[in-house]
Amino acid sequence: MKKFIIFVVLLIVIGVLWATWRYYESEQSRRSIELSATAEVTLGDIESVVTAQGTLEPKNYVDVGAQVSGRVEKLHVEIGDTVKQGDLIAEIDPDVYESKVLVDEARLKNLQAQKVEQSSLIKQANQKYVRNKNLYRDKAVSKEVLQDAETALEVAKAKLLALDAQIEETQSTLEGDRANLNYTKIYAPIGGTVVDQSVQEGQTINANQTAPVIVQIANLDVMTVRAQVAEADIMKLEPGMKMYFTTLESGNRRWEGEIRQILPKPETINDVVLFNVLIDVDNKDHKLMTGMTTQMFFVLAKAKNVPLIPLVALGKRVPESDTEAGEAYQVRVLTGDRYETRTVIISISNRSQAAVANGLKVGDRVLINPSQMKTGTSTGQQSRHPRLLGL
Repeated sequence: MKKFIIFVVLLIVIGVLWATWRYYESEQSRRSIELSATAEVTLGDIESVVTAQGTLEPKNYVDVGAQVSGRVEKLHVEIGDTVKQGDLIAEIDPDVYESKVLVDEARLKNLQAQKVEQSSLIKQANQKYVRNKNLYRDKAVSKEVLQDAETALEVAKAKLLALDAQIEETQSTLEGDRANLNYTKIYAPIGGTVVDQSVQEGQTINANQTAPVIVQIANLDVMTVRAQVAEADIMKLEPGMKMYFTTLESGNRRWEGEIRQILPKPETINDVVLFNVLIDVDNKDHKLMTGMTTQMFFVLAKAKNVPLIPLVALGKRVPESDTEAGEAYQVRVLTGDRYETRTVIISISNRSQAAVANGLKVGDRVLINPSQMKTGTSTGQQSRHPRLLGL
């Protein structure tokens, strides 16, 4: 009998231990499921941004062209060279233009000599006219002779005026040909880096048909990012807004700037309307190069050291509860083994997180499956979790 009693007692003890272990295991499993379905409110930094792709280009650049035709006799720069404003870039064969200048100078001297001669003829004609005028007063010559002398004087004066006009014309032509001669030497209009070269030494260029480009000079100290922003986001941006961008293989480095201009005319690429946004950025170290692709981040709002929850924890929006601090949403907060529905104020959100301005404190745990929330529950209403949620 004693052995039977001991056996029964052992069975009871084993049963109690087994039941206790099963309960503990069930509680641990339930708690694990419960915690995996929630997220803790933590302190952190958050930014709300608009993202876009961009391309780098120099802010200031000049296509240095030729104003005269001819053979490129000498190039004084190569791609990558740094030049200062006024440096000699290239020389075009000047022989043709020097010849034109010599011809103009010779013609001008000839016309000036003719002017001197014509001035003497005017003086002679004037003397003859005065003499005949006196003789006519004394009845020594006829009126016809006096009139002929007067006409000769007027013709001489007219020829002098014609010579003056020819001299002015030739002088203008000479100045133009001298300018063309000067254009055979091409100087840098700005300081910067030679980033492109379109012609080679010995090549003949024709400036009468097109404006031939010799080299392109760019100031690489300041670069412009041309970002293409979708029409759904463009109204969120404005000139002066802060932004930053990164490039491929730039590591942790990022460049900061602000919007200089939003171009009003969009581009349509594959039926997508994109607006060009221009941002200037300092590039004294010349790490940024023309044509680089950038990932743009336009900062709409940001906050530091604020309570954060996952964006998926937000449930139904409560517009009537919105405040100046932000928008109101319902969230489920874990209190013990129950969930409490609360209305919280969200000040900033991005694609993954939301900043809580009011309604939660650090350490609270919120449900991260808002689709399980019951619609129509008021703040403070409770429901048991997790069994009521089917976990």
